[in-house]
Amino acid sequence: MSMSNLVSDSKISAHNLSYSYSEKCILSDLSVDFPKGKVSVVIGPNGCGKSTLLNALSGLLKPQAGVVKLDNKPLLSQSLNARAKQLSLLPQKNTAPHGITVKELVARGRYAYQTWLRQWHEDDEYAVDQALVQTGLTDLADSSISTLSGGQLQRAWLGLVLAQQTPLLLLDEPTTFLDIGHQLEVLNVCKKLNEEQGRTIIMVLHDLNLAAKYAHHMVAMRDGFVISSGTPEEVYQPEILRQLFNINCTVMPDPGCGSPMIIPVS
Repeated sequence: MSMSNLVSDSKISAHNLSYSYSEKCILSDLSVDFPKGKVSVVIGPNGCGKSTLLNALSGLLKPQAGVVKLDNKPLLSQSLNARAKQLSLLPQKNTAPHGITVKELVARGRYAYQTWLRQWHEDDEYAVDQALVQTGLTDLADSSISTLSGGQLQRAWLGLVLAQQTPLLLLDEPTTFLDIGHQLEVLNVCKKLNEEQGRTIIMVLHDLNLAAKYAHHMVAMRDGFVISSGTPEEVYQPEILRQLFNINCTVMPDPGCGSPMIIPVS
């Protein structure tokens, strides 16, 4: 797949989603639109339904009510293979077979393109090599994943998602286990994919100040509801942040880039 093919009109939205688990309401009549070709970040306290929302958007989880639409068509009415070529998900927790190498793990992102008529192709090799370059793992391509640090392993899983070459990326806490330097590396990869290839990126982040630096659009959740959505400047209001996290804070422009910066007040 050429890089130009990744630019897409793919648009994803959730309509009146509800989901409960063990009698606990996780999503409650939730509706939200994500702008195509932008970086959206979902924020909110632990347990508010952020990961459940991403799982529903990916089709991994079927909501008990409501519908997710991809290109204005119900997501779950589309085949698994068709979905896998349009969107990819990096979950919070992943498990890979013992002893698999980094390159073998990343190559699994190409499964959607394999059929009995089309086996491994030079396009697949190129996609895997590009994903290794983008995640800084080329020198570790032949290493067993069991030898990787937590941060390297997280980047290997991100590489798998990038090798899938979908126009829409769903990333659930992609900076988990990473120090600040590697967090910035991963977020800069996402920024580059968006700016140069037009990919739509939806991710969950916990670092609110980093989220504001990289997001065009934000969705703030609490207790299965969307409390607020819009630009970082629109969402990062002291009263909204108090409602979300039960904190008092000052919001001021970041001296470096001008994005809103949150300073908690004790």
